[in-house]
Amino acid sequence: MDSTALTQLDMNRDEDGETQPQSLYPIVDNTKDYFIERDGVRYAGNHVLVELWGASNLDDPKVIEEALCNSALDAGATILHRHFHHFSPYSGVSGVVVLAESHISIHTWPEKSYAAIDIFMCGECNPHDALPRLKKAFQPQEMDVSEHKRGVIK
Repeated sequence: MDSTALTQLDMNRDEDGETQPQSLYPIVDNTKDYFIERDGVRYAGNHVLVELWGASNLDDPKVIEEALCNSALDAGATILHRHFHHFSPYSGVSGVVVLAESHISIHTWPEKSYAAIDIFMCGECNPHDALPRLKKAFQPQEMDVSEHKRGVIK
């Protein structure tokens, strides 16, 4: 994995020689139009809903974070921020990877071997390119996927 994808801050010296935190996340061009136009339809993005049944690694925040970050990169997305929370007593994890192109989020129920994942992407990203990495990381017995176009301009 590209280490800058998972590193939030690096320390750099300013002009006075003081050490200052420096973000390693890319600066994103806010003037870019991320709307998609395909087959004569213009819309905000593709929202892919994924349900994993009989899945593993659903109680390991490190595995989950790595899987979601790498799947975002596989889809061609730009990672801006990530946050994961580990619950108890069942050790479920909820988390989000915020992307310039939207987000990937997860909620896990390890005691049920179930996870719900949302992948919403706009622009040139392909959320379906994130699926192989997720399947490899969580090894579900069953993976249900549905897709919705969001923000269709009428």
